[in-house]
Amino acid sequence: MELKSRTFSLEYFPARTEKGEQSLAAARMELSKLKPAFASVTFGAGGSTQDGTYQTIKTIIQEDGIDAAPHISCISTSRDTLKSMLDDYREIGVKRLVVLRGDMPSGYGAAEHNELRYANELVEFIRQQTGDHFTLEVAAYPEFHPQASSARADLQNFKRKVEAGADSAITQYFFNPDAYFRFLDDCQLMDLDIPITPGIMPITNYKQLARFSDACGAEIPRWIRKRLESYGDDLESIREFGLDVVINLCEQLLAGGAPGLHFYSMNRAEPVKTIWEELKLSD
Repeated sequence: MELKSRTFSLEYFPARTEKGEQSLAAARMELSKLKPAFASVTFGAGGSTQDGTYQTIKTIIQEDGIDAAPHISCISTSRDTLKSMLDDYREIGVKRLVVLRGDMPSGYGAAEHNELRYANELVEFIRQQTGDHFTLEVAAYPEFHPQASSARADLQNFKRKVEAGADSAITQYFFNPDAYFRFLDDCQLMDLDIPITPGIMPITNYKQLARFSDACGAEIPRWIRKRLESYGDDLESIREFGLDVVINLCEQLLAGGAPGLHFYSMNRAEPVKTIWEELKLSD
């Protein structure tokens, strides 16, 4: 598969401070030059930064000239609110959504009631409300969702999202390409043939990466973890090693037929830009 036929995209999160706004604006200015297929924008637990997500999406569309895809969640969100949100996004030209169950907000009790509980129900609801207006991306977990009761249960959850009307999927980040290719094999056995784009996390800060990975269930292979630990506070060595690891991972994924790559930018331009240019993704 030629690079031109694949989809290369990236992710931002809404800024919460003035300094964060400046960092995000600087990252957007640099990364928009790469002409990604789209930029997705996350939200906080329970949709807590949904207003920030909307404003960031609007700015990307109006100022960067690229497609923008908001993350949309059903946790703590009523059907009426979702309808209004979908209308707002259609009005500003959004064509793609990243549809997730979402994380529970802090202190959220089990007794709390959601009108829609799972991502597949949200996909179905969006299809009922908007037909085929939106391209719907859902999440995939090659190393399985940390809250899944079993690997099989996680695959069944993914199947429900596809059958509800998902067009494609973006994975949680990972560093073991075999996990991704095995996940594709499992999906093929279940007749799930939507494009599944690998999520890519640049390695720039080991302590931060370890914290994220423990929280989301993404495995850092032992050889990578030990090598990163050996560098201590030598951030330059961590960045150089991390760059080699992630570029090699991307090359293996593309050689194996991945339909594209989705970069978790962490609102920083340089790590993504370096990987993107090394892989010649804009050629």
